[in-house]
Amino acid sequence: MNMAVLLWGFTGVLGRAITLDAPILVWYRMLLTAVFMAGIITYRRHWVRITKHDLKTLTLVGCLMAIHWVAFYGAIKLANASIALICLSTASIFTTLTDAIMHRKKIDTKELLIGILALLGVMFMYMIPEIEKSISHTSTVDPLPYRNGGIICGIIAAILSAIFTVFNKRIAGKYPARTMVFYEMTTGWLLISILLPAQFFYFPHTRFSPSLWDLIWLVVLSLCCTVWAQSLALNALKHISSFTATLSVNLEPLYGITLAFLLFRENQELTWSFYVGMGMIVISVLLQMLRVLRPAETQSAFVAEKSGLD
Repeated sequence: MNMAVLLWGFTGVLGRAITLDAPILVWYRMLLTAVFMAGIITYRRHWVRITKHDLKTLTLVGCLMAIHWVAFYGAIKLANASIALICLSTASIFTTLTDAIMHRKKIDTKELLIGILALLGVMFMYMIPEIEKSISHTSTVDPLPYRNGGIICGIIAAILSAIFTVFNKRIAGKYPARTMVFYEMTTGWLLISILLPAQFFYFPHTRFSPSLWDLIWLVVLSLCCTVWAQSLALNALKHISSFTATLSVNLEPLYGITLAFLLFRENQELTWSFYVGMGMIVISVLLQMLRVLRPAETQSAFVAEKSGLD
């Protein structure tokens, strides 16, 4: 499971390494993942019939996932991988709130306070650098001039992931995870294909053809960080509880940020306000995890929800 989480943690640094704009990157990743999934399903003869109603749900999830990925990689391009990953870690908080709203459950006061703590952490990262710049009289160069845009994209990505996770829960136990991922990747790719002309209209200098290294990293991103990571997690779930699985997944931002520090030295781009905000978000995620987890339960839907999240 930790190997799978480490591979998921690589998505952030690979998103920074790939020089393509976010929509183009997502277009290639979803296409390659769908092709790899189709090959595996065909080889293992795991094709199953999906009802029309569930297909609509998978289509919706795929479209939300595509927009989520554009926002996530947009956050990386505008800010950096560390900021994008720590903003995305608030998704578990938004998932709880979204589930309560969509299923008309009463929102627990403690859960609401935990969510507020996470949002305060984001606001701390967002506002403190701006306040420091406004009161500073020195003309220092900001290494992340579009930091706030990246934070906004990261939070949008977290909210979207919360929404499609709730929709995924409804059908996660009905079909094999790989089959679900194939349909979600395909419908998401079709949505991005429809929207791409707008990207070239408003940004005519957008590069569509990947370089050799871009192509290599895209294959690694799709094959290793999605297909292989999912297979590892599926096998791990046969032997561990949902508590252990979710605890491991919550290490993903830590792995991703550590890799970003080592490979891109992002620690030199970040200020003290990031670490304070990150601490508040991490505390909120841990509190939420301790509140909702039941160690005795094993949820086969876990990987289906996680697949392709980031």
